[in-house]
Amino acid sequence: MAVSPMAKVVIVSHRSEAAELLEALQQDGLCQVLNAEEAMVTKDWPELETAAERPKDIEELLNRLTQSIAFLKDYAHVPKTLASALAPRTVIDQSAYDRVVSDETIFSIVHQCEQTQATIEKLKTQIENIWGTLDELHPWAALQTPVEEIAQLRRTACLAGLLPSQKFEQIRQQISELGAAIQQVGTTNSKHACLIVCLNEKLTDAQKLLRSADFEQVTFEPMTGTVARLIVEHTGKLNHARKQLQTEHEKAAQLSENLLKLEILCDHYANLLSREQTKSTAPATEQTVIFEGWTRQKDYPRLEKTVSGFTASSLSRVEPAEGEEIPVEIENRNFVRPFEVITRLYGMPQHFEVDPTAFLAPFFAVFFALCLTAAGYGLVLIAVTAVLVRKMQGDKKLIWMLSICSVATVVAGAMTGGWFGDAVQQLNIAWLNAARQRMMWFDPLEDPMMFFKMSLVLGYTQILVGLVIALVYNLKRKDFTAALFDQLTWLVMLNSIVIYVFTKGPVGRFFGILAIVPAAMIFLFSQRHGGLGERLGMGAYNLFSAVFYMGDVLSYLRLMALGMVTAGLAMAVNVIAKITLDIPYGIGIVLTILILVGGHSFNLALNALGAFVHTLRLQYAEFFPKFFIGGGRLFQPLSKQYRHVYIQKKS
Repeated sequence: MAVSPMAKVVIVSHRSEAAELLEALQQDGLCQVLNAEEAMVTKDWPELETAAERPKDIEELLNRLTQSIAFLKDYAHVPKTLASALAPRTVIDQSAYDRVVSDETIFSIVHQCEQTQATIEKLKTQIENIWGTLDELHPWAALQTPVEEIAQLRRTACLAGLLPSQKFEQIRQQISELGAAIQQVGTTNSKHACLIVCLNEKLTDAQKLLRSADFEQVTFEPMTGTVARLIVEHTGKLNHARKQLQTEHEKAAQLSENLLKLEILCDHYANLLSREQTKSTAPATEQTVIFEGWTRQKDYPRLEKTVSGFTASSLSRVEPAEGEEIPVEIENRNFVRPFEVITRLYGMPQHFEVDPTAFLAPFFAVFFALCLTAAGYGLVLIAVTAVLVRKMQGDKKLIWMLSICSVATVVAGAMTGGWFGDAVQQLNIAWLNAARQRMMWFDPLEDPMMFFKMSLVLGYTQILVGLVIALVYNLKRKDFTAALFDQLTWLVMLNSIVIYVFTKGPVGRFFGILAIVPAAMIFLFSQRHGGLGERLGMGAYNLFSAVFYMGDVLSYLRLMALGMVTAGLAMAVNVIAKITLDIPYGIGIVLTILILVGGHSFNLALNALGAFVHTLRLQYAEFFPKFFIGGGRLFQPLSKQYRHVYIQKKS
């Protein structure tokens, strides 16, 4: 339930075993290694250089593997199911992984993939060009004159081209006035394929006239022969290219059987590249490489054991430099750990701050539940998250968090009588109604003011918790001034005002007078820097901020609003389904089932998303600003990452 304490370490390794040491560190995933720019040892000894050059050969190989995988995925017959979406990585054991990594013949597959991909791209371009040529030739199919003879006239010029259909008759008349002739050969889309013949001395006038009519001149160079023969010839080329393309596709399909091997290699070399980049950017001397970094204090003994397995390497623990940024990792108990998702989305706390996860977890679960207030929907969410937890790969914190929120939703729904809206009332079964009444605390639709008050009380409570956290934090830091004037004064004043408003008699008047004391302290001492005028001005503004606290509390009314909307939509679905039940011939039963399933599924999806987003907003906008700064640097140890495969560990 806190920010994990970090230890600064320096590992000095002889160049001969630095690579093996890094692999061991990567396998353990315990130590974050700093590069030369971040390492303090570089600042103390500027003469240190980096250990090696950039691993360009590994980068190039990894790029080739990535491109080959992307190419083969289009040919691999992998069914796209929900299970494959939840678990996209192929599960293998360590022995299968080791066999592939040690098999050097697999690199020939990469070469074959590259050749096949290049050939396919070349054939596709060739087919596209042939199609373009055939499209140009088809309008001229009726032309019996060999195309090379069109431009061989001596005293006359012959122009071939396309003329818009709507301008053909007009151009025919105008061209004849020049002593020229026009002949339509064929038609394509809204244009005529035409031959225009004119005397050489009239060529300029004819071209000017044709340009005004959007005439598109066509040239057949370097083709020879009749258009009909050219069409047959290019059709043959097209069929031949298609057969070649089909052959290459079949070859690619056969190569796709090796897709898993390439994915294993890709993950292997990605991890190797990570190690080599770490090594190449680490400060070094002529014979040694210096790995400066961070590890969690509880992991230091394990790290020490790993380094001690290398005879030419040593581990030392050092004190962080003044002002050095310390990476942050948070640790929480099992129930709270899933809610770390919320904290990580906002940003990690700084190393000297409080981890807010444990404080937000109960509020988040309760708020999410109140936004749904539907026990039936909570049961559905429990079933869905149970499937996702079993099938999903990778980090499951978000799913576990939704599972906890789903259980809270069942409790909140039972307390407010929400079972798929008013489904229990509509069924009108005596024992079900009795069970619902026994579990129900209040009905939000009959007593909305109870929901209203509960939302405000929960919001006010969370805001006070935020102020108390900040108060305790400042007391631990021995910043008593900030604890007194920035938190304690507000706690006293806000609670005094609340008691004054809701309590009559002498007690209320006493707390009304008591509120003046912290108000005066806020006005005089909440701003403790600058001149007197600046301090009093900011003090007045800070005192006016009490209005903002009222706005923060009112923001929690969204809990009531979303809960009422969820119940209202569920009731509407039930009413519509009940109306369709009276349709005869069994149609009504089918429609009722479809409306119930579809309507409640839509209502659940829409309002579950709304519950998550609005509950998230309450934490970020109303709760965190009371005590949390954030902006810490995440602890990222050197570790093995697998994008394509999931190595199953032996039990």
